[in-house]
Amino acid sequence: MGVQVSTNRDALAQNSLFEWPYSLDMEALLARGWRPVPFHDFILKIHARCDLACDYCYMYQSADQGWRERPKVMSPALAERAAGRIGEHLRAHSLTRVNVTLHGGEPLLAGPELITRVVRAVRREAGDAEARIQIQTNGVRLTESYLRLFDRLGVRVGVSLDGDRAAHDAHRRDARGRGSYDATSRALRRLAGESFAHLYAGLLCVVDPSHDPIATYRALLAFDPPSVDFLLPHGNWSAPPPLTGEGSPRRPYGEWLIAVFDHWYDAPRKPTRVRLFEEIINGLLGGTPHAESLGLEPDRIVVVETDGAIERSDALKSAYEGAAATGLNVMDASFDDALRLPVVAGGQLGFEGLSETCRACAIARVCGGGMYAHRYRPGSGFANPSVYCQDLYLLIGHIRRRLDRDVVALRAGLR
Repeated sequence: MGVQVSTNRDALAQNSLFEWPYSLDMEALLARGWRPVPFHDFILKIHARCDLACDYCYMYQSADQGWRERPKVMSPALAERAAGRIGEHLRAHSLTRVNVTLHGGEPLLAGPELITRVVRAVRREAGDAEARIQIQTNGVRLTESYLRLFDRLGVRVGVSLDGDRAAHDAHRRDARGRGSYDATSRALRRLAGESFAHLYAGLLCVVDPSHDPIATYRALLAFDPPSVDFLLPHGNWSAPPPLTGEGSPRRPYGEWLIAVFDHWYDAPRKPTRVRLFEEIINGLLGGTPHAESLGLEPDRIVVVETDGAIERSDALKSAYEGAAATGLNVMDASFDDALRLPVVAGGQLGFEGLSETCRACAIARVCGGGMYAHRYRPGSGFANPSVYCQDLYLLIGHIRRRLDRDVVALRAGLR
């Protein structure tokens, strides 16, 4: 089933929430055969508050403070409606699989009753389609009772951990300034144990170049993660990330990630998957990276807030007030309605959606301009290279050289 995309920029311009980032002719794109891609990844914000006050949080510490006006918790009726909209989208596009992440804030604050209701509603509405459900938590409230519940419901668990105690507690503290490492590490020992390891989805780690990269990586490995996803702190050209800025010659994030890559790549046996590195290798070998942080894959993520608002990726909240908004709500709009908006389609344009600088770059097919949110600059919207452009260029170039040497050695060995 096709989706008709609105090309009426004037209507969008009347809403101050939207900032059209491209000088593109949408009608011409459609005439050339481009079509929006259905959503595959649904983020349900079941609780809009958190029991931590992380200093880099895109939700509470960034430009968009809309969380203050939203209900603390998603109502059961709204949860049922959101699940119904997911099922509707699956059927409209004949999708056989969907990924649903329970998120926040801190989703465990929603309590076991609501979590159970949401999970069962999603599975019911998904029908014959496979519903892969995961909860992303800071781990502070991840008790054995919750793990038993997730085992019964078939819900996988991802946990945020920034390394050892010093690295983790440098940023991930509660409102009183107390570190969360002890509580998170206790939860991870439970999750990684024999009874619940099958639920373990992996770790998210925000990169901090002020902490030793190898010590950080080893601290993550101590909890036997099946995968690790390294995240760059959210920033853009108007609010640069720490240690960078306009005209800065430093590439601290690229250098930090190179150190971890070499340690991971040189291991005789990989102790875990590292998504960022694997996706870069995939891109360099001719594949298409499947990650929000890089690559040209269409953005298939959609968010439902506690009040039912349909939004784009949460990362956009770091750009400006309302950057993630669509103006739609699951109570009276479908996800196809969101796909019709140019502001949503803008995240699905792939190479066409890159800035001129990025389109001329040798690694554009791998980097893909970096994360969409990290490209923002007032006046030109998201039609810019990533604020991490130099870091990504350094990292991808290093990985390419490592692969080139190995390919040469492999060919020589086969002669």
